[in-house]
Amino acid sequence: MTLMDSQQVVDLRLDRRALRAERARVAWWRRLVRARLDLAVARVTGPGPLGEDVAFQLPLDVAVHVPRPAELHRVLEGADAAAELGQVDELRDLDSRLALYEAGVEEALQSTTDRLVSHLAAHPGAVLAAIAELPGRG
Repeated sequence: MTLMDSQQVVDLRLDRRALRAERARVAWWRRLVRARLDLAVARVTGPGPLGEDVAFQLPLDVAVHVPRPAELHRVLEGADAAAELGQVDELRDLDSRLALYEAGVEEALQSTTDRLVSHLAAHPGAVLAAIAELPGRG
């Protein structure tokens, strides 16, 4: 095992850490964009009230907790339905681009992981040297 072997392990672990963080960020942005898309569609289509069709099928202790339509629609207040409809295509495009980016990040993470595993298989002693150089998990 050489110093270069342990440095390569350290570098690969740092790359993996950065790629995992980026994967978490892009997933967070995709959730936000999809939630925003759901909200835009909900403002345009106006979801129906809860509980009306199943009031007699629910136990009373459950039915008394259903929010009233006015309470639910306050969540959707303050938006122009036409403007919301205009954003749907933009949000879908943004989600598609984020999905492509997310797939690329995932592929880069998998490739880095594969390189790390291959390197460690070829140089098992590099693990101990790398652990001494870089605290934390890889």
